[in-house]
This record gives sequence, C-alpha cells and structure tokens, in this order.
Amino acid sequence: MTQSSIYEFVQTLNGDFIGPALVFILLGTGLYFTFRLRFIPRFYFSAVRMLFSNNGKREKATKHSGMSPLQALSTAIASQVGTGNIVGVAMALIMGGPGALFWLWVSALLGMSTNFAEAVLGQLYKTRTAEGHIVGGPAFYIQNGLHSRWLARIFSVFFILALGMIGIMVQANSISDAITSIFPGTVNPIYIGLVLTVFVGLVLSGGITRIASFAESVVPFMAGLFVLGSIIFICMRIDRLGIVLVEVFRYAFTPEAGAGGAVGISVMSAVRYGVSRGLFSNEAGLGTTPHAHAIAKVNNCYEQGLMAIIGIGVDLLICTFTGLVLLLSGVIDGGSNLVGIRVMQAAFDSGFGSVGNYFIAISLFFFAMSTIVGWYFFAAQNVRFLFGERPIIAYRVIVMVLVVVASVIKVELVWELADTFNFFIVIPNVIALIWLSPKVVAESDKMKKEIFLIKKKRDAHR
Repeated sequence: MTQSSIYEFVQTLNGDFIGPALVFILLGTGLYFTFRLRFIPRFYFSAVRMLFSNNGKREKATKHSGMSPLQALSTAIASQVGTGNIVGVAMALIMGGPGALFWLWVSALLGMSTNFAEAVLGQLYKTRTAEGHIVGGPAFYIQNGLHSRWLARIFSVFFILALGMIGIMVQANSISDAITSIFPGTVNPIYIGLVLTVFVGLVLSGGITRIASFAESVVPFMAGLFVLGSIIFICMRIDRLGIVLVEVFRYAFTPEAGAGGAVGISVMSAVRYGVSRGLFSNEAGLGTTPHAHAIAKVNNCYEQGLMAIIGIGVDLLICTFTGLVLLLSGVIDGGSNLVGIRVMQAAFDSGFGSVGNYFIAISLFFFAMSTIVGWYFFAAQNVRFLFGERPIIAYRVIVMVLVVVASVIKVELVWELADTFNFFIVIPNVIALIWLSPKVVAESDKMKKEIFLIKKKRDAHR
C-alpha cells in the first residue's frame, strides 16, 4: 500500500465518517451543557472581572503548587490559538462562504459551556504524583470519576500520538511553510527547524515554571499583535465592512450564488464548515485545555471554569478578525487556488504589500510556537499518567526531533492522521463529561449563588 493510497483512504475516512461524527458529537455536547448550565456564556464579563481581581494575580508557578489562574488560562489559550485560527478559518470561508463565520461564532458560544465543564472536572479530579507534580486532565477524571482505567489509558495514548507528536509536527511544518514562502529557494527548511528546536528546547527544559512564564508573556503579545494588525487592515477597508457583515448574516441562512469557494454554496456547507472549524479551533470537548486549568490554584472549582470561557472568547476574537480580513481582502471570492497559510498571506499582502507576508509569518511563528509548548505540556501530563516521571526527558527529546523532521517534510498525511486520532480522544472525554455532568451543575449552582451575593453587596454600597 503506497503512501498516496493511505492518504486517500484516511482522507475519505475523515471526510465521510470521522469529521461529521466529531462535529455531531462536539456540537451535541455543547448544546447539552449550554441548556444544562442555563447558558453559561452570560457570565463572561463576571469571568473577566475575576481575572483582573486578586484571583488572576501573577505568581510563580512550581510543580508543587501549580499555576496561578492567569498562567493556567494563558497556557490553555496557547494551545487554542494556533494555525487553526488562520488556516482553519480560511478553509471554512472558502468551502462554506461568508455564512460560515456566523456558525463559527455559534460553535464558540456552545464551546464555552463544554470548556467550563472540562475545567471544573479538571479541578475536581486533579491529583499529585509521587514526585510531587500536580497533574490533572481528562485521563484523571475518566479514571477517578468514571472509574474506567482502560478508557483513561486509551485517551492518554491517543492524546500523546495525536497532539503530543503528530499535532506538534503540523504546527512546526506550518512555521517552516510560512517562512519558506517568503524566501523561496533561499532558506533551507532544515535551518528553520533547528532554530525552532532551540527555542522549543529552551522553554521545555525549564519545566512548568518556564512554560507558565512563556505562556503568560507571549500569549497577550501574540494576540495583541495580530488583533492590532487586523484592526489596521479593517480600517483600510472600512467602507466594505458593513457589506461584509451583511453577507455573513445573510449567507448563514440562505444559499449563496458564486461567493466563496464554489458556486451556489448551500446553507448546510456554511453550517458544516463554520461549526467544524470553530470547534476544532477552540478545542472545546477535545480534552486539551483541562490539563492546564486543572493545576490552577483556586479556592473553588468553578473559578477556573470561568477562566476557561475567557479562553474560548480570545480564540473567537482571533478567528473573527481572521475571517473579516479574508472577506474584506477579496482573496477568496469565486474560489482560491491558494492553500494553507498562503491564503492569509495573500490577504494581508493586498493591504500592506510585502510587509503583510512578514506580518503573517511572525504571527504564525508565535501562534504555532505557543501551541507546540501547550500541547507538549498537556501530553506530558498523559505521559506521567501512563508511565510516571522517568520518560519525560525522553519524550522531550522526541518532541525536539519531531520539530526538526516536520520542518522539512510534507505533512498532509500526518495532518489527516491527527484528525483520525482525535476521534479516539473525543469519545472517552465526552462520555466522562456527560456522566459527570451533575458535578459540573453543582459547581455552576455554587458559582451563580456567589455571583448573586457579590452583586447584592455591590448594589447595597451604591
């Protein structure tokens, strides 16, 4: 069986079965928790206030005490904001038209409820290893809450493969692709991989302390840089913004004729690609971010659940600006022969000239670099769950080797395999989320009572 035939088989499997099944499962889970928790996104601004209170203060993370809520949130966002925010959104708009952006927003609102549940359960079932590390995540609440060690092991094995190895390769390859597209034929990808490996190695070798500091410093910078560049671009095309927004809402509910990547895009295409790209971008239900939220130092589990919905909000902001820039640029009108990161480079190039290519390359470097660090940290939690502390250094070396290898090879098959393995991550995680939902509801009720008392005190002092 040749590599091309394997690729075609896996692509067909993902397109016909796994992709639609994952969208159905993740969307259904989001709807379930949205109704069960009585629309948790309405507490978004309460979460923001909590973030800027003492609960989110800067503290030094250690393996024995965990991270501050802000550091845990930053580490979670580091994994959520990656190439999917650019490449994934571009794919959604090309295949689903402007209306896909609306359905991406819907998936983010539903994802907030799922992510709240994941963070709460991460906190409830976190534990401490024999070496003193505070650890948590789906494997731990599957084993200790669902009481299924074999299902927890399945989750951990596929998580390490899908995100801790294959996913990291995809992120590294995206950086290499973006840089080589600016300097075609002049920069050897192997050098890009080696430089990236040095950066990754410096961060990972510092353990939880350096990873938390990196996330806390880099995430606000990278998000702010991209949003600022996007705002400038939108201001340059402000005369078309109203038209684009009308198209987003109009084509979310009515078929398109000639807009986007194909003639006559259906409403179903807008829903399918908008929802799927949104869910895979914010990672709600995928079981990634609870690894970070689990080790936050909080007084109540629901506090980190509120931090989790902020993470979805940041991801939504980046995706929204990506979508608006693409639609305002016109690079995807009537279809696009461009693929991957080159679509976004062409969009910014239309406004900033050659500077746009450098801007996207720099943005993608930070997006992908932070995701590599975040996914390594999450996968390391699962390595500890399966094997203890000893293999961590060996796993770190494997990650650094994979970063170099991914910089010089084509990863289409690798990307498809990652999507396939995601299925075996989502299933055990969602089973545990639904089974343990009464505990999430109990924490949500505590949160609502606390927020009500705070508002009552605030009103009394007016």
